This record gives sequence, C-alpha cells and structure tokens, in this order.
Amino acid sequence: MAKSKSSKAWLREHVNDPYVKRANAEGYRSRAAYKLQEIAVRDKLLKPGMVVVDLGAAPGGWSQVARKAVGAAGVVVAVDVLEFAQVPGVTAILGDFHERDTLQALDDALEGRLVDLVISDMAPNLSGIASADQARSIALAELALAFALSHLKPNGNFLVKTFQGAGYDELVATMRPSFVQLLTRKPDASRSRSNEVYLLGKGLRARPGNRGAAGRE
Repeated sequence: MAKSKSSKAWLREHVNDPYVKRANAEGYRSRAAYKLQEIAVRDKLLKPGMVVVDLGAAPGGWSQVARKAVGAAGVVVAVDVLEFAQVPGVTAILGDFHERDTLQALDDALEGRLVDLVISDMAPNLSGIASADQARSIALAELALAFALSHLKPNGNFLVKTFQGAGYDELVATMRPSFVQLLTRKPDASRSRSNEVYLLGKGLRARPGNRGAAGRE
C-alpha cells in the first residue's frame, strides 16, 4: 500500500528532526529523552542515589536519562504495557498500569521504598477522535497522580505529560493542593504544534493518607 502524503511528510520531518539525529548520535532511544533531560536540569529533579519510577517508559529514553543521573546507588523502575529492550540497571515491568497485578509488581520491585520522583510520559493509543483521546490522556495522568500521591516521599516530585484541552484545568486544580509548587513546562524538544505540556508537582505535602506522611522508608 502506498504511503499517504501525510505519512511521508511525517517521516521526512522525523528523519530531519535535530533531536532525532542527536538521540541517534548519543545513544538515546527516543527524542523524548531530551524533554526529561531539559526539565530535570532546569528544576534539579534528578540526583545520585534517588529512587525513580518511570510510568509509560517504552521505548526507554526517559529511563536512560534517569539511570544515568541516579547512578549506581539509585533505583529506577520502569513500567509499560509495551515490551521494550532492557535498559541496563533498570528494573522493567511489562504490564498495563490500569491493572492490579502490574501495580503489585511495581510495589514488589520497590521493596517498601518510598519514591523520590515519579515521571510519567504515558499517552493513550490514539483513536483519531479528539475528545476521546483527550479524555484518555487525562485519565492516564490522573492514574499517575494517584500512584505518586501514595508512593512519593514527603517533598518528593511528580512530572506528568498531559494535553491542554477538556479536563486539563480540572487536573491542575486536583494536583495543586498536594504540592508546594505546581509548574508548567514545555521543553524545547516538545514540538511547537503539539498541545502537550508537562505538569511538575514539586514538594509533596505530607498529609494523612499518604504513605510518605508517616515517614515510612
């Protein structure tokens, strides 16, 4: 089947993308690695020895960035419904983040440790129906937020991809009370035409009901 004009245009843009070229040269699995890298440097998110959970990790670019930053003393656990090649030093869990078995496997991998940083680049499989795709993306962000609130240490941080549109303002309003700061980030590697943005919750407020509020280590 012949490729459509739109798919040819996308392929041409992808091949010529400077971040794609840079990722290929530097050994990162996706251009998305530079989104996390830029935000992490700007907001001082990654440090040696940290415990990091990467939600929606495939193909592994964010896990590569996190693993390099936390060093041998750190822990990175990556989760995705899609299978991806092992990132050295990263514990990978294959499963649907909606499902209890996947969440249990994630808890088992953490071995009771609270988390310094939860990062989520999860996105739904696109149906082409804008309203449905937006609702699914917000639902994934809400799932990631629920996990972060129950697993982060006090003062821990949460970075999540979302899309501006229906449900976005409500997500912001839901996140804001739980963190000392709520910031919006649009890294240079995010294509300007995309309505994706990253919400960064900095400094989880310890409160009853959060595992972190009890100081569990």
